[in-house]
Amino acid sequence: MRVRSTVSSLVAIAIVCSTAGAQQRPAIRQLGPVVGKTTETFSSIAGVRPLSGGGVIVNDVSGRKLVLFDAGLGTQVLVADSTSATATAYAGRTGGLIPYRADSSIFVDPTSMSMLIVDGSGKIARVMSVPRTQDVAMLAGPFSTSVGFDPIGRLIYRGSPFGAFGGGQRQVTRTDGGGPAGFTPPTFPDSLPIIRVDLATRKVDTLAFGRIPKVKLDVQQGEGRFSVTTIVNPLPTVDDFAVLPDGTLAMVRGSDYHVDYYAPNGTKTSAPKIAFDWQRLTDNDKVAFIDSVKAMRAKVDSANANRPGGAAPGTAPVGGGGGGPNITIISGGPDGGPRGGGGGGGFGGALGGRGGPRVTFVSPSDLPDYKPAFFAGSTKVDARGNLWIRTIPTKKIEGGPVYDVIDRKGALVDRVQVPAKTSIAGFGADGSVFLTLQNGAAFTLAKAKLR
Repeated sequence: MRVRSTVSSLVAIAIVCSTAGAQQRPAIRQLGPVVGKTTETFSSIAGVRPLSGGGVIVNDVSGRKLVLFDAGLGTQVLVADSTSATATAYAGRTGGLIPYRADSSIFVDPTSMSMLIVDGSGKIARVMSVPRTQDVAMLAGPFSTSVGFDPIGRLIYRGSPFGAFGGGQRQVTRTDGGGPAGFTPPTFPDSLPIIRVDLATRKVDTLAFGRIPKVKLDVQQGEGRFSVTTIVNPLPTVDDFAVLPDGTLAMVRGSDYHVDYYAPNGTKTSAPKIAFDWQRLTDNDKVAFIDSVKAMRAKVDSANANRPGGAAPGTAPVGGGGGGPNITIISGGPDGGPRGGGGGGGFGGALGGRGGPRVTFVSPSDLPDYKPAFFAGSTKVDARGNLWIRTIPTKKIEGGPVYDVIDRKGALVDRVQVPAKTSIAGFGADGSVFLTLQNGAAFTLAKAKLR
């Protein structure tokens, strides 16, 4: 009798806990109204730098320009572009835009290995060298949106994957004396360090490690030639990160969806797991997903074939609605890839762009058994230190992407849906939200209220 009572109690507790877990996810609400929009369109919006007065600087990687807008997104100032008007300040293809002290920003030019200090009025004040040349790609393009500083000015960013495998293309000498044996593909890491660099002393320390998409290369050789195909997982389980306003590193763990916080003094705090509607993927689900991604890949290739200059490096987002795959490729020497490695094979995979390696996808059986909560690069941080994580929908949702809002304690406090064909680019100090709006191959920037 006592055993039966105990079992019944355990079952009741399990049911209550399950119900409570399901109730922990707030209802989805809509983002506040749009209050401004740029009339100028962009080829891409790799990142934005909100300013204290309500203005914003836009980093257009494809258009190779930085543009400063006022609070109403009307008046604009050209900060940098590829013409003589700004001394060709935007010489490379993948410049990075990083918030610095007060309203100043850092523009990273991988081509010259330099960092330009831009003041709040859009003027270039001074220039300094990048702290570690081997990591310059991780400070540029879309990767720069996660970079930040701690209270004493140390730069926090994800370390480069290229040092982990030696740079790529190389030949192996045959033991039979017959000359080079051909191309030996590199082995890509499945995790990378988040590092902190003192710009004055160049001292480096590692704060944490984060899981990244695993990439493989398939090399076919014969008759003195070889072809390389990048094999990517379009649904990887990864870790994401952001630097909070107080300099704390927030690592969002994809395996069980929780946040680890690393304070500037080195203290680590792990928040509880965040409730999520995990969706199990059957074998049929996996096959259907791979088929849909292949179809999407073909669509993006077709669109890029008709787009002047092709896709911008690292800016080939695909999918939409409630949230789709966002797979990028790192390639090409100082503009975003391994230096001294001959370019080519990238880290991350690609769904678009011309001139890159051929891409294929893993077999359906290699997909995870449960759909991940988010993709890489899905995390933004607002002025209050809340994380906004663009989640992968577990069921069809009409409208735009849905973001989980995680407070400073790592708890889910809100769920917000943005309009269709938009995504969050950043947050203003006044509580405003900057949105990227896509219309075909063109992008505009909008400003909305939180509520």
